[in-house]
Amino acid sequence: MINLLVYILVYPFIWFLSILPFRILYTISDGVYFLLYYIIGYRKKVVYDNLKLALPEKSEAELLAIRKQFYHHFVDIFIEMIKSFTISEKEVNKRYTYTNIELLSDLYKDGKSLILLASHYANWEWMVSLSSKINYKSYAAFTKISNSYFNNKIKKTRARFGLELKETWKVILEVNNNHENNIQSIYGLLSDQSPQVQKTHYWNNFLGVKVPIHTGTEMLAKKYDLNVAYIATKKIKRGYYESTFNLITTEPKKYADYEITDMYLRQLEAQIYEEPAYYFWTHKRFKHKDKAPK
Repeated sequence: MINLLVYILVYPFIWFLSILPFRILYTISDGVYFLLYYIIGYRKKVVYDNLKLALPEKSEAELLAIRKQFYHHFVDIFIEMIKSFTISEKEVNKRYTYTNIELLSDLYKDGKSLILLASHYANWEWMVSLSSKINYKSYAAFTKISNSYFNNKIKKTRARFGLELKETWKVILEVNNNHENNIQSIYGLLSDQSPQVQKTHYWNNFLGVKVPIHTGTEMLAKKYDLNVAYIATKKIKRGYYESTFNLITTEPKKYADYEITDMYLRQLEAQIYEEPAYYFWTHKRFKHKDKAPK
């Protein structure tokens, strides 16, 4: 009952925000940025410490400048998430483009399913537009939220473009089911978050810091002989993004353990080093660094 009440009270406000023009939404974003950065100071130390670990060659002035730029982007991303509830296909196609979508068409012809690795970089929400442009049956892993009404609304919203959201453990079941029934599918996975230490099989350097690494993607790719690609997204200007697909492998079983995982991480690192402000630095990505095996 409480969850329903919260949904009834909050969702109309979210919906109203989502129908506003972008120029008004970004004006709101600027105001929220000022409040979040200068008044509340939300996770400013976490962000600075993460930047200092990942970019030790930068001066304090450079790190502080990157932090400010990040917070502007950080608030924009949440505004764009809200806009996702009502954004039209035409609008998202104008603002989120792909440079080489033909790569996915070529991969589709070989009859295999594909894991598309992504990260919390630039804008990952508007990647939902991809589903309407490809022949694959489309899935994406997501973390279920506690309010079932909001959870169902988010799933329904993403389904407008042909994307089916699944909890991570259900994606694994779906991969097996689709493999057995010859359903050619694409699975979008954000693989840059920190796994639980007790479930970690692999540690390696990420942005120069030894951390636990998710390896589930590589396990699935090898078990079911899936193609693997990475989607690299750039922020062109405020509210506009451009993505490029980089093929990692069509023969995952040929690689040594964790090699595919490392290939993904190196591509993500290259993006971050080029434009560090657009990574999600509020994550405590390095929280387990002191537990790394020697």
